[in-house]
Amino acid sequence: MRICVAGAYGAFGTKHLEALDAIEDVHVTAIMGPSQSKIEALSAKRGIGFSSTSLEACIARDDVDAVILATPTQMHADQSIACMKAGKPVLIEIPMADSLKDSQRICEVQKATGVLAMAGQVRRFNPSHQWIKNKIDAGELKVQQMDVQTYFFRRSNMNAKGEPRSWTDHLLWHHACHTVDLFQYQTGEVASQVYGLEGPKHPELGIAMDMSIGMKTPSGAVCTLSLSFNNDGPFGTFFRYICDNGTYLARYDDLYDGRENQINLLDVAVSNNGIELIDREFISAIKEGRTPNGSVHDTLNAMRTLDQIEQSFR
Repeated sequence: MRICVAGAYGAFGTKHLEALDAIEDVHVTAIMGPSQSKIEALSAKRGIGFSSTSLEACIARDDVDAVILATPTQMHADQSIACMKAGKPVLIEIPMADSLKDSQRICEVQKATGVLAMAGQVRRFNPSHQWIKNKIDAGELKVQQMDVQTYFFRRSNMNAKGEPRSWTDHLLWHHACHTVDLFQYQTGEVASQVYGLEGPKHPELGIAMDMSIGMKTPSGAVCTLSLSFNNDGPFGTFFRYICDNGTYLARYDDLYDGRENQINLLDVAVSNNGIELIDREFISAIKEGRTPNGSVHDTLNAMRTLDQIEQSFR
């Protein structure tokens, strides 16, 4: 499998390059980045044969079988559609778009072309959440409540590498997207009641820096999500699962019970790296000619819920 990583110079493009190194019979043959000097330097460093600032130049190549898009969110819809129309399966980093309209457009083109398109809902693949999902599927657990905190300190437009960002991140359409999809995936239901509250918008960035979201499924499971770019403390997303048979705390790829006893996740997956696991699913689905876990159609309900939450702000 020969892969193009678009947005390879960014924080998550780098994570995908490192993850692909761990997957057998996979070769990165092309990378796309924001400037010729940066992308050429990365190409030379990693020994990648082709680099460009043009996605079109990358997907026109015969030695590119599929594409991972780790580009700015606002580019995802048009770029993923270009990939599908070129016959290249595409994995779109979260979120697949920053509006329901663009998400639906991606799904329409996937249906028309039949080319595989997957949304980067990595929480489905983190071993901590996989462990919970396996227990749910086995009938051993039922989620009654999820309490989630997503906290960062980003009062300037910087990326996860501490470098200036060319686009603006968003608490709702990016960071809440993780939890909205995960909640609906773990409960097996689409939220029937949702609300959102947002704090004041940053005077320069134009985005809300604090947010509160509530969701409830038809069967009664609830989720409370708090998000902030103003948190001067531990960063990241922390999940508390309150279930009918135990409480569990998920911190990225680690899992603890309600009394802080760590749970062994070694047998859950072949890796404890969620990015590697989502890349493995993408590549396996292409090779096996099947729909991936996290296809754009499968995750469209999360985008519908995000749209409802955005409407509730008004």
